[in-house]
Amino acid sequence: MQQYSRRIQSLGESATIAVATLARKLKADGKDILSFSAGEPDFDTPQIIKDEAIRALNCGFTKYTSVAGVPELLEAVANKLKRDNNLDYNASEIIVSNGAKQSLFNTFQALIDEGDEVLIPSPYWVTYPELVTYCGGKPVFIPTSEEYEFKARSIDFERAISPRTKAIVLTSPSNPTGMIYTREELESIAQIALNHNLWIISDEIYEKLVYEGKFTSIGSLNDRILQRTITINGLSKSVAMTGWRMGYVACKDKTLIKYMNNLQSQCTSNINSITQKASILALNGAADVDINYMREAFKERRDIACNLIGEIPGINIKKPHGAFYLFINIQNISGYNGDSMKLCKALLEKVGVALVPGSAFGMDGFVRMSFACDLEQLKEGFVRIAKFIKES
Repeated sequence: MQQYSRRIQSLGESATIAVATLARKLKADGKDILSFSAGEPDFDTPQIIKDEAIRALNCGFTKYTSVAGVPELLEAVANKLKRDNNLDYNASEIIVSNGAKQSLFNTFQALIDEGDEVLIPSPYWVTYPELVTYCGGKPVFIPTSEEYEFKARSIDFERAISPRTKAIVLTSPSNPTGMIYTREELESIAQIALNHNLWIISDEIYEKLVYEGKFTSIGSLNDRILQRTITINGLSKSVAMTGWRMGYVACKDKTLIKYMNNLQSQCTSNINSITQKASILALNGAADVDINYMREAFKERRDIACNLIGEIPGINIKKPHGAFYLFINIQNISGYNGDSMKLCKALLEKVGVALVPGSAFGMDGFVRMSFACDLEQLKEGFVRIAKFIKES
């Protein structure tokens, strides 16, 4: 008999968290480290949100709630989805979880059986294939290219579909590339999903961080695709509430929602009550001024970073339209042959710069650099990268 389950042994550590953890350890050991690895806004949670949490605490709102969340919070999510995204969900079609990551976990657990295939465009957020594999499913990667802005086309999905295909994962804006699917692109993908009766799992966590173009929720295209869409979102990125752990899933299939609720009831139950109260305020627009401020600051950093990249021989970038990441092409750096892991290790050892290798996202030859940091750190990071490339 095996000592540990096959399922748990198949699950790897998050590469982005691993790099961030290593960078923190090196820094704690006295090393001069600049980390650009974490997917976390460097801004504090808006004061109005913190004040609401303190108020909830002082009022004694510290008990268990219903698994899916208090009614006022579920209504606030439904109202937000209608107001911001033109998505028609009611409170009974929503579950609030411990971050969007748990929402995704619940979704895959409730949806995927042994051998089911899930189409995932590459590069992808590191957690998607791990969760699919953990559920006994098979991630099927859809390669993309820099030429097409790292976006999968409907023809790419069509070619990958098999009798076992059950779902498509879409992320817009994307982690790690920051690219955004246009309405026309989404319409084409939606038709493929409808033709083959597939689910679309739409991760929209970066929707508030858009610098060019317009964000469109795929479920808003028409009622038919809304019925086949599972919308995932949360407050971590948009309202700088990463540590509060507030994510949510919305789905028109009430049976699927019921199964997710059953699962959550047996593992974590409700998210903490104080976060729920604070989240109502955020969803109702109380922090919109702060969100706009953060978005403008991120846009400024992105523009400065892209200009700095243009001045460094050996690297280039497709300018991201959203999120807060740079997916940098490193294929022309001498001596590395596009080996992103080798390059990241050398950067950390030689100049104290922590980036995440593109291989972690399913695309070697690139590295991910977060610009969720102050401008001085960002500029110093590029000074070190330029020095490293010059000496390579």
